[in-house]
Amino acid sequence: MLFLLLTIVLCIPLVLFALSNPTPVHLTLWPTDYVLDAPLSIDILVAMAVAFLLGAVIVWFSSLAQRRRARRAERTVRLLQAQIESLKAENKKVRAAQAAPAPGRQLALPPAA
Repeated sequence: MLFLLLTIVLCIPLVLFALSNPTPVHLTLWPTDYVLDAPLSIDILVAMAVAFLLGAVIVWFSSLAQRRRARRAERTVRLLQAQIESLKAENKKVRAAQAAPAPGRQLALPPAA
């Protein structure tokens, strides 16, 4: 519901802009003979959309290196956690072996008084 409300709020100024600028303009692409006659508002809105998409692509490419670094860090953390768990298990085995008396040596307890 919030998305719909936000979309309506953002689209109303765009529609008002388009309705208030209906004057046709003559656009040409310099090295070619391509000619486009369109309303000024449509030309401006298309130019803004193209600029937005180009900016989004640039930001996306610049964040790729950070994402790659984050994936490597997560992989390293998983490996280190696995090493910690194996060392804890090994430490537990060593402590259990130290705590248990050797098979040939039984400790004699003094008689109870």
